[in-house]
Amino acid sequence: MLLKHEVKAIKLNRSRMKLIFVYNADSGPISGLFDIGHKIISPASYSCGLCQLTFDTFTEKQAWRAFRESSSFEMEFLHRDEFEKKYGLHYDYPVILLQNKELEILLSKKEIDGFVQLDELIEKINESLKERK
Repeated sequence: MLLKHEVKAIKLNRSRMKLIFVYNADSGPISGLFDIGHKIISPASYSCGLCQLTFDTFTEKQAWRAFRESSSFEMEFLHRDEFEKKYGLHYDYPVILLQNKELEILLSKKEIDGFVQLDELIEKINESLKERK
Protein backbone atom coordinates (compact mmCIF):
# COMPACT_ATOMS: atom_id res chain seq x y z
CA MET A 1 0.00 0.00 0.00
CA LEU A 2 1.36 3.40 -0.96
CA LEU A 3 1.43 6.30 1.44
CA LYS A 4 0.15 9.70 0.32
CA HIS A 5 3.65 11.09 -0.13
CA GLU A 6 4.63 8.06 -2.24
CA VAL A 7 1.65 8.58 -4.55
CA LYS A 8 2.63 12.23 -5.00
CA ALA A 9 6.19 11.20 -5.83
CA ILE A 10 4.95 8.88 -8.57
CA LYS A 11 2.74 11.60 -9.99
CA LEU A 12 5.59 14.10 -9.91
CA ASN A 13 7.91 11.65 -11.65
CA ARG A 14 5.32 10.99 -14.34
CA SER A 15 4.75 14.69 -14.86
CA ARG A 16 8.41 15.09 -15.85
CA MET A 17 8.09 12.45 -18.55
CA LYS A 18 6.75 13.47 -21.92
CA LEU A 19 5.41 11.44 -24.81
CA ILE A 20 6.37 12.68 -28.27
CA PHE A 21 4.26 11.42 -31.17
CA VAL A 22 5.87 11.93 -34.57
CA TYR A 23 3.70 11.43 -37.63
CA ASN A 24 5.06 10.19 -40.95
CA ALA A 25 3.85 13.33 -42.70
CA ASP A 26 5.16 16.85 -43.19
CA SER A 27 3.50 19.96 -41.82
CA GLY A 28 1.77 22.63 -43.87
CA PRO A 29 -1.48 23.03 -45.77
CA ILE A 30 -0.29 21.48 -49.05
CA SER A 31 1.00 18.37 -47.27
CA GLY A 32 -2.26 18.20 -45.32
CA LEU A 33 -4.34 18.30 -48.50
CA PHE A 34 -2.15 15.65 -50.09
CA ASP A 35 -2.55 13.42 -47.02
CA ILE A 36 -6.35 13.79 -47.05
CA GLY A 37 -6.45 12.94 -50.75
CA HIS A 38 -4.23 9.92 -50.22
CA LYS A 39 -6.44 8.67 -47.36
CA ILE A 40 -9.52 8.93 -49.59
CA ILE A 41 -8.10 7.57 -52.86
CA SER A 42 -5.74 4.88 -51.58
CA PRO A 43 -6.02 4.34 -47.82
CA ALA A 44 -4.25 0.97 -47.93
CA SER A 45 -1.03 2.57 -49.18
CA TYR A 46 -1.07 5.54 -46.78
CA SER A 47 2.31 5.55 -45.04
CA CYS A 48 1.40 6.85 -41.58
CA GLY A 49 -0.01 4.12 -39.38
CA LEU A 50 -0.24 6.55 -36.46
CA CYS A 51 -2.37 8.93 -38.55
CA GLN A 52 -4.65 6.09 -39.65
CA LEU A 53 -5.18 4.89 -36.09
CA THR A 54 -5.78 8.28 -34.46
CA PHE A 55 -7.59 10.27 -37.16
CA ASP A 56 -10.50 9.76 -39.50
CA THR A 57 -10.22 11.45 -42.90
CA PHE A 58 -10.85 14.93 -41.50
CA THR A 59 -10.97 14.76 -37.69
CA GLU A 60 -9.36 13.21 -34.66
CA LYS A 61 -11.05 10.03 -33.44
CA GLN A 62 -13.10 10.55 -30.30
CA ALA A 63 -11.49 7.62 -28.43
CA TRP A 64 -8.03 9.06 -29.14
CA ARG A 65 -9.08 12.49 -27.88
CA ALA A 66 -10.46 10.92 -24.70
CA PHE A 67 -7.18 9.03 -24.17
CA ARG A 68 -5.11 12.19 -24.67
CA GLU A 69 -7.25 14.30 -22.38
CA SER A 70 -7.32 11.71 -19.58
CA SER A 71 -3.59 10.97 -19.60
CA SER A 72 -1.37 12.22 -16.80
CA PHE A 73 1.55 12.49 -19.22
CA GLU A 74 2.53 15.59 -21.12
CA MET A 75 2.20 14.92 -24.85
CA GLU A 76 3.69 16.61 -27.89
CA PHE A 77 2.50 15.91 -31.43
CA LEU A 78 4.77 16.74 -34.35
CA HIS A 79 5.06 16.10 -38.05
CA ARG A 80 8.40 14.60 -39.09
CA ASP A 81 9.77 17.90 -40.48
CA GLU A 82 8.84 19.74 -37.27
CA PHE A 83 10.42 17.02 -35.11
CA GLU A 84 13.67 16.93 -37.08
CA LYS A 85 13.98 20.72 -36.99
CA LYS A 86 13.29 20.90 -33.23
CA TYR A 87 15.29 17.89 -32.04
CA GLY A 88 17.86 17.36 -34.83
CA LEU A 89 17.16 13.62 -34.83
CA HIS A 90 15.82 11.19 -37.43
CA TYR A 91 13.81 8.02 -36.94
CA ASP A 92 11.79 5.62 -39.03
CA TYR A 93 8.36 7.29 -38.84
CA PRO A 94 5.82 7.19 -37.36
CA VAL A 95 7.32 6.78 -33.91
CA ILE A 96 6.28 7.39 -30.32
CA LEU A 97 9.09 8.55 -28.07
CA LEU A 98 9.39 8.87 -24.32
CA GLN A 99 11.39 11.81 -23.05
CA ASN A 100 12.58 11.54 -19.49
CA LYS A 101 16.22 12.49 -19.20
CA GLU A 102 16.86 11.25 -22.72
CA LEU A 103 14.68 10.30 -25.68
CA GLU A 104 13.90 6.63 -26.09
CA ILE A 105 11.61 4.82 -28.48
CA LEU A 106 8.41 3.80 -26.73
CA LEU A 107 6.78 2.36 -29.88
CA SER A 108 8.55 1.92 -33.20
CA LYS A 109 7.14 2.23 -36.71
CA LYS A 110 7.01 -1.55 -36.96
CA GLU A 111 4.98 -1.82 -33.76
CA ILE A 112 2.63 1.04 -34.69
CA ASP A 113 2.07 -0.33 -38.19
CA GLY A 114 1.16 -3.71 -36.67
CA PHE A 115 -1.91 -2.34 -34.90
CA VAL A 116 -5.26 -2.69 -36.63
CA GLN A 117 -7.42 -0.93 -34.05
CA LEU A 118 -6.91 2.23 -32.00
CA ASP A 119 -7.62 0.28 -28.79
CA GLU A 120 -4.53 -1.84 -29.46
CA LEU A 121 -2.36 1.27 -29.71
CA ILE A 122 -3.75 2.79 -26.51
CA GLU A 123 -3.35 -0.49 -24.63
CA LYS A 124 0.26 -0.87 -25.76
CA ILE A 125 1.11 2.74 -24.83
CA ASN A 126 -0.30 2.20 -21.33
CA GLU A 127 1.46 -1.15 -20.98
CA SER A 128 4.80 0.28 -22.14
CA LEU A 129 4.52 3.21 -19.72
CA LYS A 130 3.79 0.90 -16.77
CA GLU A 131 6.98 -1.02 -17.57
CA ARG A 132 9.01 2.20 -17.27
CA LYS A 133 7.80 3.40 -13.85
